[in-house]
Order: sequence, then structure tokens, then C-alpha cells
Amino acid sequence: MVEPRRNCFSLPAVNLFKRAVAGVLSVTVMSASKLSRSNLRTSPSRKQHSSSTDGYVENSNDYKDLRTFVEVELEELTRRTEVQPGSCPRWDSKFNMTLHEDAGTIKFNLFECTPGGVKYDYLTSCEVKMRYVADDSTIFWATGADSTAIARHAEFCGKEIEMTVPFEGINSGELTVKLILKEWQFADGSHSSNGLPMSSQPSLNGTSSFLPRTGRKIYVTIAEGKDLPSKDKYGKLGSGCYVKFQYGKALKRSRTVPHTSDAIWNQKFEFDEIAGGEYLKIKCFIEEMFADENIGSARVNLEGLIEGSPRDVWIPLEKVNSGELRLQIEAVRVEDSEGPKGSTSNGWVELALIEAKDLVGADLRGTSDPYVRVQYGNLKRRTKVMYKTVNPKWHQTLEFPDDGSPLELHVKDHNHLLPTSSIGDCVVEYQRLPPNQMFDKWIPLQNVKKGEIHIQVTRKVPDLEKKSSLDSESSVTKARRQISNQMKQMMIKFQSLIEDDDLEGLSASLHEMESLHDTQEEFMVQLETEQTLLLSKINELGQEIINSSPSYALSRRPTLP
Repeated sequence: MVEPRRNCFSLPAVNLFKRAVAGVLSVTVMSASKLSRSNLRTSPSRKQHSSSTDGYVENSNDYKDLRTFVEVELEELTRRTEVQPGSCPRWDSKFNMTLHEDAGTIKFNLFECTPGGVKYDYLTSCEVKMRYVADDSTIFWATGADSTAIARHAEFCGKEIEMTVPFEGINSGELTVKLILKEWQFADGSHSSNGLPMSSQPSLNGTSSFLPRTGRKIYVTIAEGKDLPSKDKYGKLGSGCYVKFQYGKALKRSRTVPHTSDAIWNQKFEFDEIAGGEYLKIKCFIEEMFADENIGSARVNLEGLIEGSPRDVWIPLEKVNSGELRLQIEAVRVEDSEGPKGSTSNGWVELALIEAKDLVGADLRGTSDPYVRVQYGNLKRRTKVMYKTVNPKWHQTLEFPDDGSPLELHVKDHNHLLPTSSIGDCVVEYQRLPPNQMFDKWIPLQNVKKGEIHIQVTRKVPDLEKKSSLDSESSVTKARRQISNQMKQMMIKFQSLIEDDDLEGLSASLHEMESLHDTQEEFMVQLETEQTLLLSKINELGQEIINSSPSYALSRRPTLP
């Protein structure tokens, strides 16, 4: 038997391994042992002081009044434990850390805290290195005693690894830590969590439909903060705090909220996606009178976001001892939607503020002078003031262009001389409401002990019912409809700017209005031209009908005598 001839073709090599681009790590600093002043790296004055004593006194004072803490460092992110006394302190401090590569080094710095002092003395340190392995596992390793290697292998995400690592120096003590790699994030948008892949694997041609592409929108919502620094570097309370975002050349800033350790923003921002793994840079600030103070920063990797799969994550702040920000991130394809889910480019949001009940009494007599300040993106509107009541009835309707911005209600107590005080606020979730259907609800007010507000909200989409007819509309009709919607949105914007006394915004809006006016004049010229052509065509058609009509031909035929 002879095997027939076969043609062999070489196929291009395909790398089926995923590329890790970020990770989420839990670090628990448990305890230290065998700490001794005589063996730790201390200042020269302390060494000189210890050498002037006899051996017994030196050994007994090695750990007497020794108060230490550990600073955990990963890239630019730092966290620190509480201060504990003794030669064998126990902290049991747990921190969430973020890694922006597929490998990193976790450094543990040991400091001594002198009672009544303002300076922390660096004693020694140790480090643990980690790396992603192609089989979705993680390896941790460190240098042990006598330059031996200490290695641990986590076969899947979520597995707890415990390591005892010696500090640098001879007989400087040991540190025991627990490490849990919670999640690896990959360039194709998938991520591993607890050993289970959370999304699809890469395609066989080495590419993925989830790779970043230009033309998509990224919506980032800054929801809230947790354990933010409550004071500035001078120990003073700030008047407010805000967050700045930078993505490529785009810069965004959140509104300023009262400065607390658990601040709440609930504000959404829109960015055009940038290919190439661009980071979203975040900085949190305390608002001061002369210069605002940075209280932490972070970097967020937006590579590989999957459409239709929003992510809700807590991001630890770097370069500070505490603080996290909660972000909600979503990628949306522009050709599928002009904005977030549920928004429309030609509609508007109709908000009816009906009434409120059981409000907090802000005045001495137990009543209030309530009104509602509505914030929709950058637009601000307010209702009339209802005096001396905790059950006001406004029955006032406001309209905003439907662009998917957060709709926030702030109930205020009006004062003529003193600053207005807040008596509750809430967020109206309207984005996923069906078009042209009214949503009627009582919403409890937040940040107060009692109070509810009655609202009716409708996403108006006037073109929805006439969609089939709009498809066959002429360009002139569509242009007229578009100009009408733009004029309506411009008037809403003007009213908001006038109420806020924003002169710069009014100047910019006037330029936009002039441009819109020029567009309207061009549209009128086009309309007159088409009208003239249409009348001429009608006259020509009428003449042809008259000339081809039999009755007209008979009436023109000459009669015989």
C-alpha cells in the first residue's frame, strides 16, 4: 500500500495564551516575631545608646516600649496597619490592592512609632514577588533565611496563601502575611475569579471581538467613597471634596460634596474610548480656600471592556493610608446607541414635582420653607418656595434634554439671610424607563431621618410612534425637526444659565445660538428653493395634462360650416 501524495500547508502560529493586564489582590498583615532593637536597622544614635549598656540591660530593653506598624507598598499604592507594642506584635490588618501589570512586588516596611513623637523611624523591610502564570494560576516567592527561596503556588484565584518572610538583616525578625489573588483581568475583556472564567475565551485567530476599538463610548459613574481621609495635612476639616478624571486629553471634574469619609457623588461622565491601553487617571481633592489638597490618586485599566457588561468596582487610592472610590464603568458602541442604555438623542425628560410629605422641620417652630433644586448633568433648575410647611405641594413640571445624565433632587430649606440647609436628597433612576410612559412614585429622601417626595417622570420620544413615516421623510422635514429640537434644548439651557447667573456660560451659549440662527436661515433658503422648484414642476405637469386631455383637444378643433 502506498500513501497518496498530500500537500502540506504551513499555518501561522497562534498564541492562545491570554495576556493579563491587571489584578485585584487581598493582603493581610498578620503578625511579626523576634523583633529586637539591637538587630533592627536603627539610627546611629540609637546604636550608640544601646552599645553603652551591658548585655543584660540591652537584651531586656530590646523590645521594651517597642511600638511598630507595617506599611504595605504595591506600585504607587500604600496602606498601613495600626500601631502595636512588643517584640511579637499582631495586627491582622486586611487591605485590598490593585496591580496594573501581570507581575509585581509587594513591599512590607516596618516602622517604629515613638510615643509623643511626630517622626516615624524606619527599621527594616521585606518583600514578596508575584507573577501570573499562563494556566491562570499565580506564583508568590520571597527570599528566605540564608538566601533560600520561599515559594507558594495558588492554582486558582481565591486561594489563600500564607507566608512567613524574614526581614532584611541578620536576626531582624519575621513577618507573617496572607495573600489572596482575587481576580486577574485580561486584555480580551475576560477575567478569572475564584478559578472560573467569567467571560469568553479568545478566538482561534488570536484576536477578540472585545478588543478596544475607536468609536465606542465609555461611561464612568463615580458613585461614592469609603474611608477617605477626613482631615488635611494640617489636621483641619475641609469644606468639601471632589474628584478629577483624566482619560487621554479629556479632563472631567465631579461636583463638590460635603467632605466626609464616606462621600456620595452618583455622577456620570462620558469619554471616547482610546485604543492602546490608556489608563483612566483619578485624583481626589479636598477643597481649601487657597489651594486644594490632593488626598489620593488611582489608575484604572479600561482595556478590554465588554459591551453590555457594566463593571462595579472599588478602587483603592494610592499615596495615602486609606480610602477607596466606587466606580461603575460601562462601554457602549456608538452605532448601537447614542448614549447610555435608555437614552435618546431627540427626546427629552419631563419631570413633574408634585409634592412632599413628612419633611424635616428646619426652623425653630418645627416647619420649613422647602423648595427643590434639580440637577441634571450640568443643568440646574429649581421650584418655587413653599413657606412654613413640611408637606409642600409644588405641582411644577421641568424639562431636560434626554442625554442619560443623572437626575438628582435636592430638597432645601429657604432662608433670606442665612445659607440654605439641606433637608434631603435623592436620585431618580429614569434611564431604563420605557419611552412615553409616565413613572409615578414616592421616593424616600436620603441623608435625613424622614421625608418623601412625590414625582412623575416621563421619557418623551415624539418620533417613536411615527418611526415608519419618518423613514420616508424628506431631508427638509428632518432638518426642520432637528432645528426645532435644538432650539428647544437651547432655551432650556438658557433658562438654567440665567438662574445660576453664569455669565460665561451665557456668552458661550449666545455664540451657539448665532450658529443655530445661521443654520435656520440656510434652511429657509433651501425651503424657498425647493418650494419654487415644486411650483414649477406642478405648472409643467398641469400643462402636460391639459395638452394630453381629449376634451381639450376637441374644444380646440375648428367647426365645419
